[in-house]
Amino acid sequence: MKYIILTIAIAMGISNAKAQEVLSPELLWKLGRVTPLGISKDNQSILYKVSVPSVEANKSTTKTYSMPIGGGTAKEITETKDLLEDKNLSPDGKYLLSHQEIKVEKVHGKDFHPELDQSNVQVYNGLDYRHWDTWNDGTHNHVGYAKIDDPKSFIDLMKDEPYDSPQKPFGGDEDYIWSNDGKSIIYVCKKKSGTAYAISTNTDLYEYNLETKTTKNLTESNLGYDTHPLFSPNGELTWLQMKRDGYEADKNDIIVRFKGIDMNLTANWDGTVDSFHWSLDGKKIYFLAAVDGTKQLFEVNFPGMTRIAINVRQITNGTFDVTDIVGVVGDQMIVGRTDMNHAKELYSYDLKKNTWLQLTKVNDDTYKKLALPTYEKRYLTTTDGKKMLVWVILPPNFDKTKKYPTLLYCQGGPQSALTQSYSFRWNFSLMASQGYVIVAPNRRGMPGHGVAWNEQISKDWGGQVMDDYLAAIDNVAKENYVDKTRLGAVGASYGGYSVFFLAGIHNKRFKTFISHCGVFNLESMYGTTEEIFFTDWDNGGPYWDKSNAAAQKTYTQFNPINLVTKWDTPILIIQGGKDYRVPIGQGQEAFQAAQLLGLKSRFVLFPEENHWVLKPQNAIVWQREFFGWLRETL
Repeated sequence: MKYIILTIAIAMGISNAKAQEVLSPELLWKLGRVTPLGISKDNQSILYKVSVPSVEANKSTTKTYSMPIGGGTAKEITETKDLLEDKNLSPDGKYLLSHQEIKVEKVHGKDFHPELDQSNVQVYNGLDYRHWDTWNDGTHNHVGYAKIDDPKSFIDLMKDEPYDSPQKPFGGDEDYIWSNDGKSIIYVCKKKSGTAYAISTNTDLYEYNLETKTTKNLTESNLGYDTHPLFSPNGELTWLQMKRDGYEADKNDIIVRFKGIDMNLTANWDGTVDSFHWSLDGKKIYFLAAVDGTKQLFEVNFPGMTRIAINVRQITNGTFDVTDIVGVVGDQMIVGRTDMNHAKELYSYDLKKNTWLQLTKVNDDTYKKLALPTYEKRYLTTTDGKKMLVWVILPPNFDKTKKYPTLLYCQGGPQSALTQSYSFRWNFSLMASQGYVIVAPNRRGMPGHGVAWNEQISKDWGGQVMDDYLAAIDNVAKENYVDKTRLGAVGASYGGYSVFFLAGIHNKRFKTFISHCGVFNLESMYGTTEEIFFTDWDNGGPYWDKSNAAAQKTYTQFNPINLVTKWDTPILIIQGGKDYRVPIGQGQEAFQAAQLLGLKSRFVLFPEENHWVLKPQNAIVWQREFFGWLRETL
């Protein structure tokens, strides 16, 4: 199999001979986590938060800082209200946009039977009765506005509607904005409820007119996601749009409504947009997107109705992720940046000189004491003749004459990008620092390699993507430094599904498996998960539809439960008790099968965690169980 290797030497990524310490789970959970807040009104400062977890206290402490726009000494501040522009303040300064949880539906027994106020019954007449990690209690997020000096004057724009704005569970105030003239409010909402809500991704942009008190659907003709409304400096409404209803990973495009015409600025660009930011002069839009195993900064010009061609241009390039666009001051763009060895810090990028300046250095003193891994960017040819990128992460103080246990990392999503991100759970730097080589393929389904590559995984979960995984591990296993007798496969979510599936087809390649919140039984997953649009799209439909060839192929050929008789390898199964996307039964079924087959197996349940592990002490337990299992079995 042909392949090309590029070794990446990053600042502090090559081991320092004086650095004796390596990254540990405990040290990982002492790192500061940087969150940008914005650029000050006077364009002189950057404001940001640093959150530091405490394992002992099982919570995090957060401090807010201000730093000169050109870098320098940061100072702690306690108040940002007068320093930052407030997008939620009306243009005339009289009103403040916000949202509140409003009780609009009867759900509890006492809602129906007030005299039985000690009952703890929940009654539902449709789906969407629970979402991600929360049961529907009849309350909904409603956007509204109030007089700046009287919060109790809150006017609910949605009244008794059983809908949400911001969208649950992850939406925030990016879901609503004032118009430039302050005469209307634009908000994002999926105006569906119950079962209709669970099977659709059709959010729309709604405009509420303050004078007439009427609401208008601005994107009624589009059937997929319409999100992230923003007005240009010249007053053009702009947003992100996906075309197809039910497909949460559809191509995300930038739409500008100019003189009543919707212009798709990224329609002919072979990628998908993460987020965007207007230039100060309104002539271009900056945006972030995955490309070739990284996330980079792009720009697209806005020609209006002129005959100037629309052109997308990649601005930054390198072995890192640009994670946030904080703002632009002159030629300086303030962004967040990570790589596999470094948590997010804030940087300034000179748009004319194409040079970088690191602004925050929250964790630099820690990294200076560490011997850090290196990583390679490798390209190989897949079984169907395509080029695939594979990240190979090598342990600190790597010695090519030694042999190392090696882990195949299976990414979730299934349409999530695998880039130079820095996770506080699936942390490649940490894994490699414990003495493992990590193989992380950009297999089918990931953005950053064209829309066709991104889409190929849908309805083919156990098909070409499994060949991609095996091609990656087989390729790297040819290296003399890989101990071919000590290979493992690990992953979460769709990555956990991948582990369950590989356990039935690996043909003795792997010595151990770890699956976190993985899909094990596609039929029971369809019957208990909450966003049905996801399983409908990616699996092809319900398991009972015998006339649907795509669905029947999924539930027979691609269902891990049908491969259990071929399981022959130790497996660790981790599950969140409040994970309603991949419900607890998935992990239970897999563990029960492994135990009854007589396999060495372990079930680690986090009763209060959801699809992730968020509490500091639980996170340390997760890491200890993860690496403990590898020491036992690999």
